[in-house]
Amino acid sequence: MAQAKTMRVKLVRSQHGRLKAHRDCVRGLGLRRMHQVVEVEDTPATRGMLNKVAYMVTLVEDA
Repeated sequence: MAQAKTMRVKLVRSQHGRLKAHRDCVRGLGLRRMHQVVEVEDTPATRGMLNKVAYMVTLVEDA
């Protein structure tokens, strides 16, 4: 079975004072605190969440 594609996402801006829908997206991605990096599956649902909160998160490239 093929491995699902994943992305590494980092929270770079605070959730305080943001819309509840945006906080929920960040939480749905598994991010809890600033500068935390999580690995999420690359699906249309996670892409949509990333697009909604693109100003708060960045994609981390593997070095």
